[in-house]
Amino acid sequence: MPNAYAAVPSFLQWSHLVFSRLNARLEQESAEDIIAWAVETFGPGLAVGTSFGASGLVLVDLVLRVQPDADIFYIDTGFFFPETETLIAQVQDHYQRSLRRVTPALSVEAQGAQHGPALYQRDPDMCCYLRKVEPLQTALDGSTAWVTAIRRDQASTRRRTPAVVWNERYAVVKVAPLIHWQEAEIWQYIHSHKLPYNELHDRNYPSIGCWPCTRPVQSGEDLRAGRWQGQDKVECGLHLVR
Repeated sequence: MPNAYAAVPSFLQWSHLVFSRLNARLEQESAEDIIAWAVETFGPGLAVGTSFGASGLVLVDLVLRVQPDADIFYIDTGFFFPETETLIAQVQDHYQRSLRRVTPALSVEAQGAQHGPALYQRDPDMCCYLRKVEPLQTALDGSTAWVTAIRRDQASTRRRTPAVVWNERYAVVKVAPLIHWQEAEIWQYIHSHKLPYNELHDRNYPSIGCWPCTRPVQSGEDLRAGRWQGQDKVECGLHLVR
């Protein structure tokens, strides 16, 4: 007797089919249209993450134009540049609302006591896991979709980023409305809409992360070349395929 369940696809097979079809449609849509689709589809289950880079600022502005009370969160790693701290206050003042701050389970001091000092030098992957990857699970707890500002032009690791995908690690739908935007378009939007931005961008920091692991870039370098200098590492782990 044939197995009645033999033809039933697994969840991963089903999700691959569904998201392939969604991407075929959303690939041609604007960032605004993708955001509007995500807001309508996921409602209060939508969580928007920003690290206050130039793209993240554009994403926040676009989302709030569609949904003014959207859940906007950021992960405070404890290693922010002072300029990033200043920008967070400016952004909250600009929109006259607070953003949801998520912190790691361990303070910087507790991490040092448990794992030794300067973990970011000895094991940057573990440091990123503790201060970014793990806290994102907390940030997305109870959410059904996660909107991110990553773009295909930022690094070779992001060139095949889909507009929408099932994220197995966090069990959410991951949405990337800005995949087609170029760096020049991001800055045109920031200036034309008079958005606050991190002054480090004016000092050759196109990508800004934690202060121990971020440096200015030289002319012609990749946008993320200033991250984790001297390490065999180009991603913190949040956007690796899982």
